[in-house]
Amino acid sequence: MNVQAWTFLLVASSFALYIGIAVWSRAGTTREFYVAGSGVSPVANGMATAADWMSAASFISMAGLISFMGYDGSVYLMGWTGGYVLLALLLAPYLRKYGAFTVPDFVGDRYYSQVARMVAVVCAIFVSFTYVAGQMRGVGIVFSRFLEVDVNVGVYIGMAIVFFYAVLGGMKGITYTQVAQYCVLIFAYMVPAIFLSLLITGNPVPQIGLGGVDQASGTALLERLNGLHQELGFAEYTSGTKSTLDVFMITAALMVGTAGLPHVIIRFYTVPRVRDARVSVGWALVFIALLYTTAPAVAVFARTNLLANVAGRPYDQVPEWFTNWEDTGLIGFEDHNGDGRIQFVGPSAVDASGARIENELRIDNDIMVLANPEIAGLPAWVVGLVAAGGLAAALSTAAGLLLVVSTAVSHDLLKRGVKPTISERGELIAARVSAGAAVLVAGYLGVNPPGYVAQTVAFAFGLAASSFFPAIILGIFSRRTTREGAILGMVAGITLTASYIVYFALLHPELNDSRHWWMGISPQGIGTVGMAVNFAVAWTVSRFTPPPPVQVQVLVDLIRVPRGAGAAHEIDA
Repeated sequence: MNVQAWTFLLVASSFALYIGIAVWSRAGTTREFYVAGSGVSPVANGMATAADWMSAASFISMAGLISFMGYDGSVYLMGWTGGYVLLALLLAPYLRKYGAFTVPDFVGDRYYSQVARMVAVVCAIFVSFTYVAGQMRGVGIVFSRFLEVDVNVGVYIGMAIVFFYAVLGGMKGITYTQVAQYCVLIFAYMVPAIFLSLLITGNPVPQIGLGGVDQASGTALLERLNGLHQELGFAEYTSGTKSTLDVFMITAALMVGTAGLPHVIIRFYTVPRVRDARVSVGWALVFIALLYTTAPAVAVFARTNLLANVAGRPYDQVPEWFTNWEDTGLIGFEDHNGDGRIQFVGPSAVDASGARIENELRIDNDIMVLANPEIAGLPAWVVGLVAAGGLAAALSTAAGLLLVVSTAVSHDLLKRGVKPTISERGELIAARVSAGAAVLVAGYLGVNPPGYVAQTVAFAFGLAASSFFPAIILGIFSRRTTREGAILGMVAGITLTASYIVYFALLHPELNDSRHWWMGISPQGIGTVGMAVNFAVAWTVSRFTPPPPVQVQVLVDLIRVPRGAGAAHEIDA
């Protein structure tokens, strides 16, 4: 069978599995729809959390970023994994102890304010839609190449799939679907990585192959890649170009953003006990580490193969994979000098006369992982498997994000705000309707994304870092933080971060470089500044406003006392 046939078979089989699980585990109550009845085992929850969090950015885009950024791409590895340490130590057990359904639930009760709840609802929806734009775009990219449809048509297909199991199953259906999606995505990521490691270095372990010897040249793999880079006018792959400040800011924003993402936090409400929440994080780290320790190797393999197979090659002799991806518009060649050869060069490349050589190859970061098996000439079934894995990664996270939007509207906005007398059946219907509406908005954002997949996701992490993280941390560990402080802090943090991102990424992309950024801080790293502003505003305002009621201060203390899950939530605050 050819690549397309294998893709159809594997993608259709995986979709049938997801839909079957959604039907089997469909939610019958609001508790099952919101938190899967709080009956998920720590191992299953850890696997579902890993799938929920390892989105299209992790599977499709991260290795592509590292392929092009080299050493600078390490900010994504450090930030996205380090955030789980913060989550395990500072948030997950305490929020599970509280026993609420959603993050706005906690914010509204802890800060004894409907206004605080509504601000949290708006932040949750804003962060989730920014994040889901990257996921839907990733779905479109996969379908575009492997099913030979337009990228936008691919987004619409993904919408239909997510709509079915997110609206029908709620958190219960999504949880067990994500367990299956994790198995698919990790198998799809590891199999080609092992193949490539064997082909390039002779070692079946990609993590070891990364530091091994390139069989084609007999030199260290990274040394060969550095040499190829320098020959083509690029900086050494293993050298960094970002400023230390920007590296710190991006890493910090991704770390605290991870710990503040509502679709990740809500996963820890699905386990039976407080202890299980912490254990779930440990399992999630194990499952995530399998992919994240492999990603740098995949990036290096992809970069080496690309340079060896494309740079300097006559255009009329390009392999089939090149023309296939060219049809999607995600890779392109423009012959500036008319010699018919593909000049893929860096900014310092010059000809014999010293004249600058212009780059003729345009490559979208997001295709590197998906195209890598084809570039290396791996079997057709491996190529189809990668397509199924990319879809699993994108759809699993998209479903979790859409559930956050759904619960924010039906539970926090409707049940806890506008219409508290609504019946459970009415609330469940509202949850499903809002999930359906969220799918439509997500589809629009997938068709019109604010950037490439990982960049868009990084924006979402910055927004989460600047809004939720300070409010949750202060809500757990500070008895003195008041509703006025929390509300103004969230508003100030997310407004600053969103304004900076919108200005450089959307309104003035021509200014989006280190020469124009404030203190050299990129839009991906501005969330750290927004977080600091949030903390500063919340702390300052809290010192000039009346302290929280006594029962709220008791609630804060009880959240940190090692008793049963939900005990704090039962306090009449």
